Amino acid sequence: MKFSLVDRIVALEPGKSITTVKNVSLAEEYLQDHFPGFPVLPGVMMVESLVQASAWLLRHSEDFRFSTILLKQAKALKFNNFVTPGKSLTVISTIHKIDDSECTFKGEGTVDGQSAVSARITLHRFNLRDRNPSLVKSDEQLIAHLRQQFSHLWGGATST
Repeated sequence: MKFSLVDRIVALEPGKSITTVKNVSLAEEYLQDHFPGFPVLPGVMMVESLVQASAWLLRHSEDFRFSTILLKQAKALKFNNFVTPGKSLTVISTIHKIDDSECTFKGEGTVDGQSAVSARITLHRFNLRDRNPSLVKSDEQLIAHLRQQFSHLWGGATST
């Protein structure tokens, strides 16, 4: 199952930073068990929000050059507050370091102006065709789908 943990991109500075919003709703199925009587966004989902926001920044900054972006490492991870239904997690991710196959970001998620999660994450990016030349078409389809998804999240707004 794939969860989209970015509902909207609210600011974007290509090659530098992104700000996204994840609205937490009681209708999200995973909240039913986490925790009964005290539903909160699971910590792993908060980290995934940082990863997804960072991946959107990387994709847009590199004109969707890579079909696949995966989390390689999370360091200095801190959970500071709960994210409950009815609240929004605002994520700001900034590029710290970038090289040929990896990019490191500093990310923070806040709720009502208070820190909820922070981490330094490293993402690894590649195309499937680099590992198997017969997957060129898969890369093209993934990238086309990601471009479409991005246009819904960013809504065609201009970069800041």
